Amino acid sequence: MVIVPAYNEAGAVGTVVCEIQRVVPKIPVVVIDDCSLDSTIDVAEAAGARVLPLPHHLGLGGCVQAGYKLAFELGYDYVIRVDADGQHDPRYIPDLLAELRRTGVEMVIGSRFVAANGNSTTFLRTIGIRFFRAILRPILGHTVYDPTSGYIGVNRKALEVFSRSFPLEYPEIEALVVLRRKDFRFSEVACKMRKRMAGRSSLTGSRSLSYIVHVLLGVFVNVLKIERPPWRGRRD
Repeated sequence: MVIVPAYNEAGAVGTVVCEIQRVVPKIPVVVIDDCSLDSTIDVAEAAGARVLPLPHHLGLGGCVQAGYKLAFELGYDYVIRVDADGQHDPRYIPDLLAELRRTGVEMVIGSRFVAANGNSTTFLRTIGIRFFRAILRPILGHTVYDPTSGYIGVNRKALEVFSRSFPLEYPEIEALVVLRRKDFRFSEVACKMRKRMAGRSSLTGSRSLSYIVHVLLGVFVNVLKIERPPWRGRRD
């Protein structure tokens, strides 16, 4: 299943759904609508997607979790998340799916930087990505080059975990730590991102500091939950 979390994305979601269907015509596309105030639902349905309308505004994490929970309960083995703003190019969906199947990892990240030829981004976002890359390196045990990417594929084992518990706000980075806590694996697949087709990002400059603080708190809370194996022998 392909899930498309959406909040007030009427200007882009129809094009995104049509692009997904052209690339993977036999895979169901479900738009998870987070109580949009515009015509997101109507546009998504007109484009051919199924829509799961949430009864309350949950934010991005809650919206994504609702999609994961639906997919898990319906018995799907793989789910690809594509954002509704058009930044995630659907032509990479087969690459993410192939990586999940080939490697058996629990999560695959569509990464702008793993091949060292990713898209340029804003200065502040680049600094943030490098900051969280450094923070996560000792926690995860190896480098994740694009920790803020929302272009994600997961298998059924990750679905089972995320359907029960998922970070509610800015979930991408915290989800990696949740995977580490479960001793799950992830990999990255090179892809290029695009500019959003319409609307504006909720992560404005004034909210950047709040974003960093919230994510750091979430990361450290999850680190404290990581189960570490007991020492096999005494240290003198």
